[in-house]
Amino acid sequence: MPDEQATPPRWRQRLIPKTALGISMIILAAALGSAFSGAVLYSYYDYRLNKNEDRVNRFVRGFDTRFQRAQDLIGFETAKAQSQIRDQLKPIEQLTATGGTLEQLQAKVAPSLWFVHTLDENGQASVGTAFVVASDDQNALLVTSYTTVHAATRSPGPDVMVRHGTEDIKATLWTWQEERDLALLVIPKPGAPHLPWATGSPPIRTGERVFALSGLGGAGAAITQGFVADISAPALQHTAPVGQQFQGGPLVNSKGEVLAVASRTYAPLGFAADQVTFAVPVGMSCEKVLKCPNGQPNAPGDRR
Repeated sequence: MPDEQATPPRWRQRLIPKTALGISMIILAAALGSAFSGAVLYSYYDYRLNKNEDRVNRFVRGFDTRFQRAQDLIGFETAKAQSQIRDQLKPIEQLTATGGTLEQLQAKVAPSLWFVHTLDENGQASVGTAFVVASDDQNALLVTSYTTVHAATRSPGPDVMVRHGTEDIKATLWTWQEERDLALLVIPKPGAPHLPWATGSPPIRTGERVFALSGLGGAGAAITQGFVADISAPALQHTAPVGQQFQGGPLVNSKGEVLAVASRTYAPLGFAADQVTFAVPVGMSCEKVLKCPNGQPNAPGDRR
C-alpha cells in the first residue's frame, strides 16, 4: 500500500512560490505597490497645498479692498447710530440746556448785569443783581430787587454800590415799588448795553426752560436754569434756583430776552411757594418804576 502523505492545498501552491525568484518577485511587487501609494499620497498632498496657497493669495490680494469696505461700513453704521441717538436726545435737550448753551447765554447777558451790594437796616451785607433796561449818552437805568436796597429807601440810608468786573460805582436809588419787589437804580454809565424784553402773548409757555442770572461770577455772571411752572397776570412761577445774589436779576428765555425779575420775597398770592418761585413779570416795572411807551422803557433823559 503506497505511503500516503498529506498534500498541501492547491491555493498554497499557487500563492507561495517555491523558489527564490518567486519570493523576489513578491517583494518587488510589494515595493512597487508601496511606491505607487506614496506617489499618490504625495500628489494629493501637493494638490491640497497648492489649493491652500491659492486661497491665501486670493485673500491677500483682496484684503485691502475688504478692509476699506469694512471701515466704510463701520463709519456708516456709527454715523447712523449717532444720528439716532441725537434724535432720541432732542426731547431731553429741549428740557435741559447743555453746558455750551449755558456758557453762550451767560456771555450774551453778562455785559448788562451789575452786582449790587449795600447794607440792610441792621448794618449787615445785602446783595443782589441789577440789569440795564435803558441807557443814553449820560446814564443807564437798572432794575433790581427792592429787598436788596430797602434800607436805602430811608433817610439816612446806606450807599448802594454796583459792580461790573473791576468797576465799582455808586448808584442812585431813583424809585421803587415794594409790593412788586422792584427798584430802579441810575448810574453814570453812558451807552451801557441793555437787555431786550421778550415779546409775544404769552412770551413763554408752561414747561419751557428759563434762566436766572446773577452779576456775580468769574465770567462776569452766574446762571441757573429751571422750568416755567405757571404763567398768570401777577407772576411767572418757575423752578430756577434764586440765591441771594440772584435776586433782582433777569429771568430770561433761551434767547436772552427778559421775561421777569427774579425775586426771593415776591408772594402775589400771600404766601411763599415751596418748590417754585414767583418772579415779577418785567412788564410790571412799567406800573411805577419805569415809563414804558410802546411797551419799552424810556431812556434816562426821559425820566422826568
